[in-house]
Amino acid sequence: MTVFDGLGIIGTIAFALAGALTGIQKKLDIFGVLMLAITTAVGGGILRDLLIGNTPPVAFRDPTFVIISIAAAVTACLVYRQITRFNYVIQICDAIGLGAFTAAGAHMAIQYDINTPFIMIVLGVTTGVGGGVVRDLFVQEIPFVFRKEIYAVASIAGAVCLYYTQFVLSETWPMYLCFIVTSVIRILSIIYDIHLPVI
Repeated sequence: MTVFDGLGIIGTIAFALAGALTGIQKKLDIFGVLMLAITTAVGGGILRDLLIGNTPPVAFRDPTFVIISIAAAVTACLVYRQITRFNYVIQICDAIGLGAFTAAGAHMAIQYDINTPFIMIVLGVTTGVGGGVVRDLFVQEIPFVFRKEIYAVASIAGAVCLYYTQFVLSETWPMYLCFIVTSVIRILSIIYDIHLPVI
């Protein structure tokens, strides 16, 4: 299994858990919880694939990530009462998913030989935030990325890190660094309540 596949699986599990937990909190039925988990996990990847012309999107060609999303959602339903005792569980899962999918999305620019800084950032951010935007819209909340949260900024920082380290490090390390930088920035902003200024 490659680093790309590994980050895809990590991101899928993390985002599916975040989506499912949000659905449970909003008192959706089991179908609603499953759909929220799936759309959160694969929504960003679908948007990315449409942007680069990789059609039909990977999520439609390979059901692996949908199956992983369903398994994560079922797990969330079974252990919901235990894990919700811990503060920020949904946001931490979301931060891990953001890091994993930002790295996977930005790396697609290298795979498709379109790795200019702007394209790499766009693909990384789209993959990272797309699923969360769809999730929040489904439950009628303003998405994190449109609020004062340090969310897209973390994704941008990770994608920039991947772009500049690809020239000096071996193929796998830039992806690891992108994942770490994005996740850590997002988690620190949650822990220390750091926000962008609001006009």
